[in-house]
Amino acid sequence: MRDYLETLEEDAAKDPEQRARELSKRELPKRFYKEATHAPVEGGFAIHLDGRPVKTPGKATLTLPGETLAKAVAAEWDAQEKVINPGAMPLTRIANSAQDAVSVRFAEVADEITRFCGTDALCYRVNDPEILGDRQTGLWDPVLGWAESLLGGRFVLVAGLIHQEQPEALLAAYRARLEDWTPLRLAALHTATSLSGSAVLALALAEGHLSVDDAWTAAHVEEDFNIERWGEDAQAAQIRAYKRTEFDAAALILAN
Repeated sequence: MRDYLETLEEDAAKDPEQRARELSKRELPKRFYKEATHAPVEGGFAIHLDGRPVKTPGKATLTLPGETLAKAVAAEWDAQEKVINPGAMPLTRIANSAQDAVSVRFAEVADEITRFCGTDALCYRVNDPEILGDRQTGLWDPVLGWAESLLGGRFVLVAGLIHQEQPEALLAAYRARLEDWTPLRLAALHTATSLSGSAVLALALAEGHLSVDDAWTAAHVEEDFNIERWGEDAQAAQIRAYKRTEFDAAALILAN
């Protein structure tokens, strides 16, 4: 069996759409339990299937820090019907990743998110069409202003897609804010960053500056603009719905 941390690293690099396609092709295990519940254990709450604790792929007891999250994870397991589909269990997947991988590679994950901040989507603006540029300004400038006050620096805005380095001190301040986070929160931040294309939006969500709906809207301003102009096909809508479920799961963890 391949090293699970290696598998997690590969999965984290995949687009959620790609991950969903691969999960759909796997032979899924049949549901073998009648009831999924949560129960207090040392360090938080475990998830029990007919009284037996759920284990992570790394063979540790899956442990959630609070009862709200534990109830939500148990509900994911309880919602499985004939088979157990990991693609429909984002909270469980994030928690598994946090416990088995992020806990031992915390610095690497925090550094990766910080590098993402260095190429943050909110810093890259369009010139044409003007109406889209205005929407970006209206949605993104207040978030960047909040982040600049929090981090004590200024982001460099770029017209177009040519890469522009962000100030080292600003990125160092971003990285410093993650230092005392738990592996679970950091795993959720990584998910929110990947799905939104913005480490700034993900931090604003984590810090309670933006609601999950406002962060999602800000992350999809260009996509929404194109849908208004050209419409949305069924497959794209399905992919977006899947990504929103993942984003909501990350937001729930960050809120708890």
